[in-house]
Amino acid sequence: MSHDGVRLHGVHYKSESDLAFVVGHGFTNNVRRPYVSRVLARMARKAGVVAFDFRGHGRSEGRSTVGADEIHDIEAAVLKARELGYSKIATVGFSMGASIVLRHAVLGESRPDAVVSVSGPARWWSRETAPMRRVHWLLEQPHGKLAARALGVRLGGSWVQAPESPLEVVGRITPTPLLIVHGDLDHYFSVDHARSLHRASSGHAELWIEPGMRHAESAATPDLVDRMAAWIVAKIEDEE
Repeated sequence: MSHDGVRLHGVHYKSESDLAFVVGHGFTNNVRRPYVSRVLARMARKAGVVAFDFRGHGRSEGRSTVGADEIHDIEAAVLKARELGYSKIATVGFSMGASIVLRHAVLGESRPDAVVSVSGPARWWSRETAPMRRVHWLLEQPHGKLAARALGVRLGGSWVQAPESPLEVVGRITPTPLLIVHGDLDHYFSVDHARSLHRASSGHAELWIEPGMRHAESAATPDLVDRMAAWIVAKIEDEE
C-alpha cells in the first residue's frame, strides 16, 4: 500500500544479501512483462529485488499519473524492502521509472543509498521523437485513455500543476551516488536528456552513454545489467 492509499502488487526476489534493488519499470510495462522480468531476474543474481507495478499498471490499483504521484509507489517499495530486512537500498528506474527514482531520491521520505536512471527524460512534454508524440496522443486526446487501457494502462487526469521535473531535482540528489545510463540509439529520448541531467548534477552523477543501445528494459543486455549492479555494489561498499 502506498502512502496515499493505493494498493500495489509486485514481486520479491529473495537474497541473503543486505542489499536490495528497488526497480521501477517504464510506462505501459509491468513486472510480468518478459523483458522486465528478465532484468529483475538478472539483478537478483547480485542482491535482493523488490519491484511493484506502478499505479494504473499491471495488477496494481489506482490510475497512472505518469511520474507525478508514483514517487509514493517507489517509497512503498523501499519501505517494503526495509521491512523484508534489507539494510541497503538502491533504486533503479527505466524510462518513466527513471524519472520517478530521480524525483523520489529528493522528494521521498526514505533516501536510497544509490540511484540508477536508465533511458530517462530530463524534462516533461518531450515530443522530439515519433514514439513520444504517440505517448502524448495517449495522454492528451479524448480517446487516449481508451487506447492506453488497451495497452494495459489506466490513466488518471491531467496534471493540475506540473511536478518538478528530473532536471529540476537532480542537482539535489548529492551526495547519494547517482548513475545515469542512456543508449546512443534511444528512439524515445535523445542522449541530450542524459547529458542535461549530468550537467545539472554539477558533475556528481556518473554518465554512461551506451553504444548501440535503444530504450529502457527491452534494450538492457545482461552485460549492462551486470555492470549496473556491480556499480551499485561498489558505491555502497565505498560508503561503508
